[in-house]
Amino acid sequence: MSYAGDVTPAEAYAAVTGEEGALLVDVRTRAEWTYVGVPELEGRGHEVAFVEWSTFPDGRINGSFVDQLRSAGLEAGRPVYLICRSGVRSVAAATALTAAGLGPAYNVLEGFEGPHDAHGHRTVGGWKNAGLPWRQG
Repeated sequence: MSYAGDVTPAEAYAAVTGEEGALLVDVRTRAEWTYVGVPELEGRGHEVAFVEWSTFPDGRINGSFVDQLRSAGLEAGRPVYLICRSGVRSVAAATALTAAGLGPAYNVLEGFEGPHDAHGHRTVGGWKNAGLPWRQG
């Protein structure tokens, strides 16, 4: 594994609302933030950084991803938890941050929406379905 590891949404929430100063980074696209919703930490004295890993609609990797996170306050030694829709882009982002000497970087399993259920809907896992705080973007 080329990053610090995988955690459940509940474990990520505990870490980013705890005392260690961890940062939650939502790496989905602006369209997803707007139409699907976003993790909500502001009322808990913590923040979420919103930095696209890949751009919409073309899917190009954001070449400024690491620099944008440095500008958002991420530095070596600060734990970072990365979340996407289902836990795939966030693995790539965690790997990139680790390679850049940042983190420790963790992937949030199941992402914000989680996997599909038997009917093709995202209702069986992820941050949103775990009952963790979120708001419509």
